Amino acid sequence: MFGLSVDIGIDLGTANTRVYVRGKGIVIREPSVVALDAETRKVLAVGGEARRMIGRTPGSILAVRPMKDGVIADYEITEAMLRYFINRACGRRALIRPRVIICIPSRVTGVHKRAVLEAASQAGARQTYLVEEPMAAAIGAGLNIWEPSGHMVADIGGGTTDIAVISLGGIVVADSCAVGGDKFDASITRYVRRMHNLMIGERTAEDIKIKIGSVYPQDQSEVAEIRGRDFVTGLPKTLSFSSDETCQALFEPTHEIVRSIKGVLERTPPELAADIVDRGIVCTGGGALLNGFTSLVSEETGIPVYVAEDPMSCVVLGASKIFESPNMFKDSLVAGAKFM
Repeated sequence: MFGLSVDIGIDLGTANTRVYVRGKGIVIREPSVVALDAETRKVLAVGGEARRMIGRTPGSILAVRPMKDGVIADYEITEAMLRYFINRACGRRALIRPRVIICIPSRVTGVHKRAVLEAASQAGARQTYLVEEPMAAAIGAGLNIWEPSGHMVADIGGGTTDIAVISLGGIVVADSCAVGGDKFDASITRYVRRMHNLMIGERTAEDIKIKIGSVYPQDQSEVAEIRGRDFVTGLPKTLSFSSDETCQALFEPTHEIVRSIKGVLERTPPELAADIVDRGIVCTGGGALLNGFTSLVSEETGIPVYVAEDPMSCVVLGASKIFESPNMFKDSLVAGAKFM
C-alpha cells in the first residue's frame, strides 16, 4: 500500500543478487556487477547491463564485482549496488525505509557481518537482519527444519559452497568453502590455456560451464565452439571444446566441495547421520545444476543426492518465508534487533 514500509529479502551473492519484496515475490534477478567511471568512481550501470561490459570496457570504465568469496570486497561499491537494488525494489513511493533480510555465508567473521549490516543501513534499510545461507536455502527448499531429525543442505553459489546439517530449527554442523561458480570458471580458463594455448575471457568460461559443463562422465559428450586469443600467434582462434574436457577441468574444485561435504558428515552426530542416509542431501544454488554433480556427490558419499526445485532461488525464497512467518523463524536470524 502507498506509503507503507516495504519488507525486502536479499540473496547478496558473489555472482548474482536476487531480491524478494513481500507481497510481490522475486522482483530482481541480476548479476552482482557494477560499472564505474574509472576516474570519478561514479556508478554508470548495475546488474545485467554492467555484466555485459565485462572484458569489453575502454580504459575509462571499470566493470567490478564488489563481492568476493561470499563477502564484501569493496564496501563503497557494495553499498552503491545495494542502494540501487533497494530503491528499485521499493520504488519511489515508500515513505518508511524498508526492513531487509540479507542472506550471508555460514561461518563469516563478525567483521564481515558488520560490513553487511552497515552497507545495508547506508543503502537505505531501516532494520537489517542476517540469516545464514544454508538455513535460508533449507527453508526455501521446503524442508521441515523444526522436526527432531537431520536435514543436510549444500548450497553451491558463485563464491562459496555452504554445507549444513539442520535439526530442531538450528544448524548442528556447518562448513563453508571458498569454491563455487567463480572457481569453476577460473578452472575452465586455466585448462583451456594449458591444453589448447588459448586465452579466453571470464564470460566465455561461464558460457562453456552453462552450456556443456559436466563433472561426471556422460553417455554422450557434447561439444561447443569457443573463441579466444591464441597464445602462440596472438591472433583470434576458434576451437571445439567437449563436455569430457570440462569434466577434467572441473575435477579439482568439485572434489574440494565433496571433501567439505564429507568433513561435515564426519562431524555429524550418529543419529542425525542416519537420518541423512535415509533422506539424502539436498543441493541448492547454481552449481547444483552442473551435469553430473549429484551423481558425483552420491558416488563419493554413498548417500542419495537431490536438487531442490528452483535451486537458484531457494535462498531468497527462504528469506521470503521468514517475513511471512516471523515468529516461527525469528530464532533462525543471525543478527539484528528483535524481529517484529
